[in-house]
This record gives sequence, structure tokens and C-alpha cells, in this order.
Amino acid sequence: MNIYVLTLFPETVSAGVNYSILKRASDRGIINIECVDIRVFSDDKRLKTDDYPYGGGAGMVMTAQPVYDAYMSVIERVPHGARVIYLTPQGGRFDQKKAEELSRENDLILLAGHYEGIDERVIDEIVTDEISIGDYVLTGGEIPAMAVIDAVCRLVPGVLGKEESYLSESFNGGALEYPQYTRPPVFMGVEAPEILLSGDHGRIAAWREEQAMKQTMQKRPDILKRGRY
Repeated sequence: MNIYVLTLFPETVSAGVNYSILKRASDRGIINIECVDIRVFSDDKRLKTDDYPYGGGAGMVMTAQPVYDAYMSVIERVPHGARVIYLTPQGGRFDQKKAEELSRENDLILLAGHYEGIDERVIDEIVTDEISIGDYVLTGGEIPAMAVIDAVCRLVPGVLGKEESYLSESFNGGALEYPQYTRPPVFMGVEAPEILLSGDHGRIAAWREEQAMKQTMQKRPDILKRGRY
């Protein structure tokens, strides 16, 4: 999978994804994450990428030209095209189902806005999807882009060591994940559940399923009401 991030702050995204599982997957050629600096495509001699909004108002708006040219620099290298995802509070809610859907794509372009947003004309021209990671406003789209990258890439075959690593996680199967324990068997006077030390995999599986449902009912009953997050 190839992911291209159009951003004014490429160092922010690079630093966020160049570690741990994502870095190992990148080193092995399973995923490729490329940050494209929108600023270098500006036709302004000072590489300016924002201007005052028409109609007045607070803040600045990213101009269309550098965003479009940054997009074209990528799309020219993607023969079959790519979905272009704009990270915005106005987008549809990002969840595990959407992450699974996007993980099946060969190429994704993520557009990280900044300031008060991006000139609507270029959004209308290039964007195929709008995604929000929550009902709040951040300074820019870089953090949402990193969240999408992390959630999507770990579902790409070969990124995680075992498929079970994500099949048993929260939201897969419509429930939160069961509680986890490791050594030592006793910590601060509290013992790990005896059943997990029994070696009886059938009983362990049943216990985990029961605990996952309890966790969901206590912490996120809304998931059960929706049927599947």
C-alpha cells in the first residue's frame, strides 16, 4: 500500500509514522508512506500558501493552487488513480469499519488542511472522501492523518505478525477487547485470573468472550445499541 500525505508540515507526519510497527512494515516494503510538502508547490516567490478569506472573517485560508499542484505531482505517478481523503471535522466519522475499507486500497492520498481550511474549489475538484476522527477541532490535519495511517496500515496483510493480533482487538466482532494480563502472576496483592494460567484454551476463549461483552456493556454500551460500532 502507498499512502501520500499532502501537508504543510511534512516533518510532523514523518516523525509520527517512522517508528515501531509502521517503520518495520515500511522497511520490508509492505507499505510506503510519503509526505508531500504543499508549500514547495506554491507559485508565490515567498512560497505563500494562504490568504485572507473572501467575505471577511478571522484566520486565513489555504489557497487552491499549491494544493492542486501537490496533488497532481502524486496522481501522475498513480496509474489507476487514488482515493483522496480530506481530514476535516465536517467529514464522516472514522471507525474500524472505515479503516478496514481503506486498507484494501492500493493507493491513498491524505489531505491535511490547516488554518481555517482550504479553498472549497480545490476540495470539490480532487477530494473523494471527507473523514473526521471526532467532533472537535484541531490545529491541522496532520494528527488525524497519522491516526488514519496507523489504523489503516496495521490491517494491511503482513504488517502485523499474526492476523489474530487485530482480529481479537477492540471493535472487531462488535465488542471491546477482553482484559489482558502478563507476568508476574501476582502484582500488588492482585492475582491474574486463574483461568488464564490453566492452559485450557477452550475455557480461556469462552472467558475472554464473556469478559469482552462485560467490558463493552460497562464502558461502551452505545456500541451494542448500534449493533456494530
